[in-house]
Amino acid sequence: METTLSYANHPCFGFSARKKVGRIHLPVAPRANARIKFASMKKAASAIMPADALNMLTRTIEAGNPVGVVGITGPGDPLAVPEYTLETLRLVREKYPDMPLCMTSIGIGGAEHAEELAEIGLLHVTILVDAVDPKVAEQLYAWVRPSTRTMPISEAVEILLNEQAKTIVALKNAGLTVKINTTVFPGYNAGHVEDVAAAVASLDADIMAIVPCDFEVESDDALVKPDMALMATACDRAARHMNLVPFWNYCGEKIVGLRGPGEMGQPSEIMPMPTSERPNVAVVSSNGMEVDMHLGHAATLLIYGPREDGLACLLETRQAPAPGTGSSRWVKMAALLDDCFALMTSNAGERPREILSGLGLPVLITDGEVEGTVDVLFGGGKKKGKCLK
Repeated sequence: METTLSYANHPCFGFSARKKVGRIHLPVAPRANARIKFASMKKAASAIMPADALNMLTRTIEAGNPVGVVGITGPGDPLAVPEYTLETLRLVREKYPDMPLCMTSIGIGGAEHAEELAEIGLLHVTILVDAVDPKVAEQLYAWVRPSTRTMPISEAVEILLNEQAKTIVALKNAGLTVKINTTVFPGYNAGHVEDVAAAVASLDADIMAIVPCDFEVESDDALVKPDMALMATACDRAARHMNLVPFWNYCGEKIVGLRGPGEMGQPSEIMPMPTSERPNVAVVSSNGMEVDMHLGHAATLLIYGPREDGLACLLETRQAPAPGTGSSRWVKMAALLDDCFALMTSNAGERPREILSGLGLPVLITDGEVEGTVDVLFGGGKKKGKCLK
């Protein structure tokens, strides 16, 4: 098969169109429910609340960036905590009624939300299907958690494959366009790609993208990136069953409003940024070295911000409002941190996050090392200097 003309001008499927249309991926998915064994062990970017995501989208558009598609792709799986994904999509749809929306998921739990996604009016949904044989899948995944409990990988992949099939069928029955992304892992699933294509074709999936793996391998499993000959063979065999998206490396062309490369060479997700009114960031830490405390337990707050030379360093500590006062504690905290563009903590309740976000203070959940994470938020990525304590 060849890509049909109906997809030629699609902002994500059409080769020429996707190079012209700006996209934003809003990071509101806080939890993953699976991990490929070759994926980096580095801490993923922090998720933000739906209201923060809408504010960032608005600022990006008002800054003159041509946003043509809004997607939800991470940092976790959008269906692992579907409430945040659905709320974000509805907020964007309400403010920007004609904005094309899309979502990428491994597919667990998608069937029960298919009708709601269709009601919101997604342009398409991408399901990540790297295997349809449990034995192949078992070789690819480090872990899969269909629920909150951990189970043996052999049982988990069986559930995963069943869930993916149910989700594809439900999305199609709801009237949505379904794209399949299959990543090629030489030595693991390269010869299995045609089986995947045949299986998803039988479920009436619309189109398929064959993607080369591009991981920073941090395991003992041997893995090499596929060469063009292997990719061409995989695409040729898949095309016997499915329409294919013109070859690309990842959904990252023409990303706008972002600061630089993220995991696997892909653009990083949109995150809070310092402004002239809010130049600093607040951090919850028990030892000043790691973001390791729940927001509710915070007695003091570390304030990081730029010095005269622009390097972000610890500026001061502030006493957090006393606990036990309910919602007013978070209102007081927002006022205390009115010069901060974000608050980093290892965990926080949903209500505090909602209140602080609504008052202009995004709460970022992370467990990274303080200075490194702060440096990333200030656009550093790599240290250019050292703070003097």
